Amino acid sequence: MMGKDKIENSRRDFIKKASVGVGVLGLSAMGVSAKSYSRIMGANDRVQVGIVGFSNRFKDTLCPSFMNHAKELNFEFVGVSDIWNRRRDEAEAYIKEKTGNTIKKYRNNDELHAAKGIDAVIISTADFQHALMAAQSVRSGKDVYVEKPMAETMEDAKILLKAVEETGKILQVGSQRRSAPNYIAANEYIKSGKFGDINMVEMTWNVNQPGRWRLPKLVSEIREQDTDWDRFLMNRPKVAWDPRKYLEYRLFWPYSSGIWGQWMAHQIDTVHWFSDLDHPRSVVANGGIYMWKDGRENPDTATAVMDYGPTDDMSQGFQVLYSSRFTNSAGAIKELYYSNGGMLNLDTNKVSPEGGLTQDYAAAMGMQPNLLEPFTLSESVKIATSANTGGDPMTSLHMRNWMDCVRNRKTPNASVKAGYNHSVANIMARTAMQTGKKVTFDDAKQEVVTS
Repeated sequence: MMGKDKIENSRRDFIKKASVGVGVLGLSAMGVSAKSYSRIMGANDRVQVGIVGFSNRFKDTLCPSFMNHAKELNFEFVGVSDIWNRRRDEAEAYIKEKTGNTIKKYRNNDELHAAKGIDAVIISTADFQHALMAAQSVRSGKDVYVEKPMAETMEDAKILLKAVEETGKILQVGSQRRSAPNYIAANEYIKSGKFGDINMVEMTWNVNQPGRWRLPKLVSEIREQDTDWDRFLMNRPKVAWDPRKYLEYRLFWPYSSGIWGQWMAHQIDTVHWFSDLDHPRSVVANGGIYMWKDGRENPDTATAVMDYGPTDDMSQGFQVLYSSRFTNSAGAIKELYYSNGGMLNLDTNKVSPEGGLTQDYAAAMGMQPNLLEPFTLSESVKIATSANTGGDPMTSLHMRNWMDCVRNRKTPNASVKAGYNHSVANIMARTAMQTGKKVTFDDAKQEVVTS
């Protein structure tokens, strides 16, 4: 085991590398500021993209979504960085099969960042690695598509936010609802004022899957000597090799917050988007491992009650009730927004007067009834592509938005600030659950506060 001083020095060196980055130092030596440096590409310039982490998410969804637009927008994969040699070889074979091209293999991100000609990267690694890997990438001159959750600690979130703001690089967080027509329509409808004030949001994400986030076959096959465990841990405490934490990281803190970062991150992002509020005013939460007692540390069931509204006016606001479980799928995935006039249901994409103030109850108080006009949100997901490679349509639209922004230098739909905000909400919920205390947020210090 490493000594305590060596562990802390290793952690500090990693954070320093993510916070400063070799790319910025190199540019400064040439008298060019990082923010002013952006390669402005013409239509004939091919955008060369590196794969950071050859994960199942990348293979099954991100790569097909990218390939839907790669030919039209002149993008291509040129390299892969993965610390497990098996994944590097699999990526090389997969991209060769899908595109006919041979990509270069890099043992780690330092090697990839040092290579010439790579313009952008797609990051789909362990949850806790996203923020610092993305920070290193933008400071090395790369545009980034990074999977959610953007960050699992405030320290990491701040490092990435600062890196993007200082470099001006394009960063899209994988909150793909922001590119979906039905969610865009819902945001426009709420912002129009026709819905009225949001007064309650109910969200669920329920499955009955004992094997969710489990990879027992791979756990039995991976060998420590075939990967780089120390690099995997990054700025987390140095501990002995554990193949489950390497491959099934979503079940273990501090490598993932599980339900909060994986699932709530998607849904709570829409609350911030629709309400123009950055984060909850307060959160209380609870959870536990009630059924799938397989050695996991993150809960199989969790619930949070979150208060939203302006911090300078506690008389305004609304509540969000979030619940998720692995043990029974009833209720499935739902996002229900309520106003005094009815409900916006993003499961059915319908607006209805259900639950609104009716004539009988209004008249008794000398008021007028308040009932929304029913209608269906735009839910078409039409994608013009130069290839039909599959993948999730919503993610394909989101990937297209990122690729367009790499070329036109506009802010993508799920900006670093959106990712920062969902990270704050996730961290507040996870902290509330772990401490059993009510949690608030200090805007001046940008820190989570436990009461």
